[in-house]
Amino acid sequence: MAEYVRQMPDAIGPLTRPPGLARQLHIDLPLLVLLLGLTAYGLLVLYSASGQSMDAVVRQGRYFVLAYVVMFVLAQFSPVRLSRWSPWGYLLGVTMLLGVAFFGVGAKGAQRWLDLGLFRFQPSEIMKLAVPMTVAWYLGNRILPPSPKYIAACLLMIAVPCGLIIRQPDLGTSLLIAASGLFGVFMAGIGWRFIFGSALVAVLSAWPAWMFVLQDYQKQRILTLLNPESDKLGAGWNIIQSKTAIGSGGWTGKGWGQGTQSQLDFLPESHTDFIIAVLAEEFGLRGVLGLLFLYLLILLRAFWIGMQAQSSYGRILCGSITLTFFVYIFVNMGMVAGLLPVVGVPLPLVSAGGTSVVTLMAGFGLLMAVSTEKRVVGQ
Repeated sequence: MAEYVRQMPDAIGPLTRPPGLARQLHIDLPLLVLLLGLTAYGLLVLYSASGQSMDAVVRQGRYFVLAYVVMFVLAQFSPVRLSRWSPWGYLLGVTMLLGVAFFGVGAKGAQRWLDLGLFRFQPSEIMKLAVPMTVAWYLGNRILPPSPKYIAACLLMIAVPCGLIIRQPDLGTSLLIAASGLFGVFMAGIGWRFIFGSALVAVLSAWPAWMFVLQDYQKQRILTLLNPESDKLGAGWNIIQSKTAIGSGGWTGKGWGQGTQSQLDFLPESHTDFIIAVLAEEFGLRGVLGLLFLYLLILLRAFWIGMQAQSSYGRILCGSITLTFFVYIFVNMGMVAGLLPVVGVPLPLVSAGGTSVVTLMAGFGLLMAVSTEKRVVGQ
């Protein structure tokens, strides 16, 4: 017995050692390293895509700093607290969308912003996080898989903000928000009959949507996708030039800053929506594959965090955010390659922009909050 007592402190010691710095800061270190690598890669490509402008790189760097601060702040909150705040964030976002409908500021034929005096704000960005968080909160407190009435309630939660955003009009953002909410319903464990039924409804609603929902410019984008050569100098210009840039890069690319399509301004929006075409032209297929590999590692890490979550809220939220991040990647690359209509979706953490970067990093902050919950419970 004396020998047993004498060895107890050594046996217990490793179990009570203080947590590391990353755990104290509520940061998932592998995910943070991958995000830093992606943002560094994005700044490298942006320098060339912006006409080798250091001002554009510095401006984007400031957005990244703000985005990482937001991510770090959100990571400090427990998923329990985030769950309690979710419906209030949703109500705030819907209220602001109603404000846009009545008092919004318009630009280029779209009314999407609220003028708050010092700056303009786009409330639809709030809903990219508020909708999946609210769906996760609602379903996380129910027996899963959810019953049809709970699924119907979730669909209503998704439809309200999406309907308000379509009226702005902003079809691309509304589809992304709808996807984020539907992914939350999917992660709750719905059956395949519901999935196939939803797909059938989507197909059957295509014609009514074309006739009564889509604006003329949105219809033109779809027609241009089917035949970009029909308007080479107009609506089809973007797709034709992006395909030319991608094809001319080959395996190795023309070299950093040596792309003709982007540097000679043949490629429109080269630093935002079509930045992947610049990457393909200057770094070649291997550069694109390197970017895809980084994205794959981030997605795998995010899925792992979701699988290790300790609550239904955490699992649903992580799955929804991760799948939405994948949709951003898929839609942007699909539209630049001419496989999807041009809908103005930026390439995540690579395209220039401030609001989208902050929103995406806020989502990763929520993932880190869930990851922290797992480690605190399991230590």
